[in-house]
Amino acid sequence: MSTSSSSPASPPAGSAPRPFWIDALIAIVPVVAVSVLGNAVTIPQVLTWYPTIAKPPFNPPNWVFGPVWTTLFLLMAYGVYRILRKPAGTPGKTAALIAYHGQLALNLAWSCVFFGLNSPLGGLLVIAPFLAMILVTIALFARIDRLAANLQWPYVAWVSFATLLNVSIWWLNR
Repeated sequence: MSTSSSSPASPPAGSAPRPFWIDALIAIVPVVAVSVLGNAVTIPQVLTWYPTIAKPPFNPPNWVFGPVWTTLFLLMAYGVYRILRKPAGTPGKTAALIAYHGQLALNLAWSCVFFGLNSPLGGLLVIAPFLAMILVTIALFARIDRLAANLQWPYVAWVSFATLLNVSIWWLNR
């Protein structure tokens, strides 16, 4: 344990916090990248493979997914922005950012496996750790910023629904 008299929440002497726009870019660019790459894999399959498979009656119409994901990505980006604005040295900040970016990678991996490989079973193998990593991210965010953590709950709700949908599609098409 450090015996330093400086507060872990204060920036090192002589350093200034990053400008807000740098943190805004750091928050926005990864979600935009995941969105663009995920759409590049998903959209062609929504037009070809996805209509040919059996889906449960609660499967939403395709037009629902765009607005939902846009909203979720905005909430995620604002939450991580709040974490990024915390001073360097804030306890748990690095772990929270690693978890956040890990779940983003799993988000993209799910699109690549489920849609790109046309594999509902593979999607299940990705979506379970994906959902778990979102929950880890929330727990780590909550130690730093309660609002940043709470902004992730709609994401959990949607990915939980997507998990049910993924299981149902796998079951109906096995």
